[in-house]
Amino acid sequence: MRPIQMVDLKSQYHALKSEIDTAVINVLESSAFINGKPVQDFSNNLANYLGVKHVLPCANGTDALQIALMALGLQPGDEVITPSFTFIATAEVIALLHFKPVFVDVDKKTFCMDPESVKNAITPKTKAIVPVHLYGQVANMEEIMAIADAHDIPVVEDCAQAIGADYTYKNGTTKKAGTIGKFGATSFFPSKNLGGYGDGGAIFTDDDQLAAKVKMISAHGANKRYYHEVVGVNSRLDTIQAAILDIKLGHLDTYIANRRRAADYYDQAFASCEKITTPFRAADNLHVFHQYTIQLENVDRDALIAHLQGKGIPAMIYYPVPAHKQQMFKDFGGMQFELPNTDWLSTRVVSLPMHTELDNEQLEYITSSILEFVNK
Repeated sequence: MRPIQMVDLKSQYHALKSEIDTAVINVLESSAFINGKPVQDFSNNLANYLGVKHVLPCANGTDALQIALMALGLQPGDEVITPSFTFIATAEVIALLHFKPVFVDVDKKTFCMDPESVKNAITPKTKAIVPVHLYGQVANMEEIMAIADAHDIPVVEDCAQAIGADYTYKNGTTKKAGTIGKFGATSFFPSKNLGGYGDGGAIFTDDDQLAAKVKMISAHGANKRYYHEVVGVNSRLDTIQAAILDIKLGHLDTYIANRRRAADYYDQAFASCEKITTPFRAADNLHVFHQYTIQLENVDRDALIAHLQGKGIPAMIYYPVPAHKQQMFKDFGGMQFELPNTDWLSTRVVSLPMHTELDNEQLEYITSSILEFVNK
């Protein structure tokens, strides 16, 4: 059996080695390392895949969130609603821009932003909502957008873990994650479902004016070289990364299918175990399983992880300390937020190996090792 990893990037690379090597060599030969043709090609191809007018690449997923929020023209002290149960970058950029993060709870089944919690958090100072499509499943966007639209509040979707995921409205209309709000922001970190071989990110929008503003902010606030209209940043996707991502984009649906196949195996293996709750799949979603995250009941989580490590099986906790309990948000009143589902989940979730190269032999070994411990 091949060694088990949380993400097997080497095997994925070897499956595409000739294509990727050729693409990288072509960039080296052209020497157009910044803003080369592959950047625009990838942007266009990703826009077509997502069904969105503008894909604006940048240096990483954190920059994508920051630039999107900058483009909205918020002022210091404005409130931005976001879940606490997520990677720290989502809330970090809110504080970095001198806005106030307002943390809301998540749905215990989907792990995503709870619309009712959003509704209760809105004040006259609320100027943006940032839902997170956690672990590869889209949040309840129809309800979130209804709340946002009723208060004329823009929505920025954090879809770093859910690129390629589908969301279906009650009327049957389907849209891709990141194309529903004013902006979508994603990451191309290597472990993502669509990952590069270094850092990278992108912002999505259908709004021509906002797209122009994002482009300007990303280039030091300039539309014309050396003429700077606003304070901006320097954030762009390298040509080599774009060339690699463009190749991998053509395989994204296969990657998603492979992840869903592995998730099906896990689901079936744990179906009769009362101590394990497998990931809920909302009827309006095509879950792309960036992570396969189970909830444990009456199981020593740390002991289980140690047991798995002893058998050569990695497992991770995403995320052991929610954002509202992090020291960095102490001055924003983080500890004052009461988020029972978030607190409950942070003590019970465990993410298992999940990637495109998992085979049945590995999956059988992982699941039987977990059940051996849980059922003892």
